[in-house]
Amino acid sequence: MRRLIFSCTLLLATGTGTAYAQDYPLKPIRLITSGIGGSNDIAARLIAQGYIASMGQQVVVENRGSGVVPGQTVAQAPPDGYTLLVAGGSFTIGPLLQKTPYDVVRDFAPISLVAMQPNILTVHPSMPVKSARDLIALAKARPGELNYGSLGNGSSPHLAAELLKSMTGISIVRVNYTNSATYFTDLIGGHVQFVIATASSVTPYAKSSRLRTLAVTSALPSTLAPGLPTIAASGLPGYEFVSITGFYAPTKTAGMLINRLNQELIKFLNAPDVKDKFFNIGVEVVGSTPEVLATTIKSEIARMGKVIKEAGIRVE
Repeated sequence: MRRLIFSCTLLLATGTGTAYAQDYPLKPIRLITSGIGGSNDIAARLIAQGYIASMGQQVVVENRGSGVVPGQTVAQAPPDGYTLLVAGGSFTIGPLLQKTPYDVVRDFAPISLVAMQPNILTVHPSMPVKSARDLIALAKARPGELNYGSLGNGSSPHLAAELLKSMTGISIVRVNYTNSATYFTDLIGGHVQFVIATASSVTPYAKSSRLRTLAVTSALPSTLAPGLPTIAASGLPGYEFVSITGFYAPTKTAGMLINRLNQELIKFLNAPDVKDKFFNIGVEVVGSTPEVLATTIKSEIARMGKVIKEAGIRVE
């Protein structure tokens, strides 16, 4: 009897959940992200436009600045599918650098990888190197003599360089800047020897031959850097550093809702014009299952957590 009651209850709950997922959404969806104008904000607005068309409800993008506020807002929201998060790599890495009011793995239900943004290893044209392998060899031959430009503690350029240091044992000197325009000026002027920066920021200087690009930081060659080999394929097997944009719901959101959100998002991301729009802001569309995003997050926390601990990096 107990088994029968349990089976009937489970069937009723499953049927109710299926109906809810099919009827969803019944009201506007809030899409929480970071500050206005960044890649996360643009990605969120592109996603919002896609959901309006595909799901028949308004999607409102709410910018909550940088730091922990976007994640905290979604972590504390009801798990009903009406408050969702679009967040970049700092969302995953941030808790490794400072205390946060949420746990990335425990407090969120991954929906999909949205996009990724690789960086490019870039040097001044006068540098006697033509590849990542050459630069690593030069750094080993001249320990402590090569300077690289970086942004704040825990930024993408900083962590990409620290990963390079960790995997090769080279001794290089970090020069910290408040913005990328300044370190490009100093790189062109020869005051620093290299940077690891986003494809969109590097490309204008490379096209005018003011800088030389050596390799891309993604595991595979990138359409954002046509013709460039990966660092992994040019002297450092296993090297990979990309900034990811992910799509999340609060933990305990029903699996059927997560699947519905995932399916609609993948359908949207696969459209050629959508891929072009993301490409134009310097990121590559990915799209994935919830499980792939969950695995990616755990892998990044373990891998970069080791690098951050070894280097003693904390938010300033």
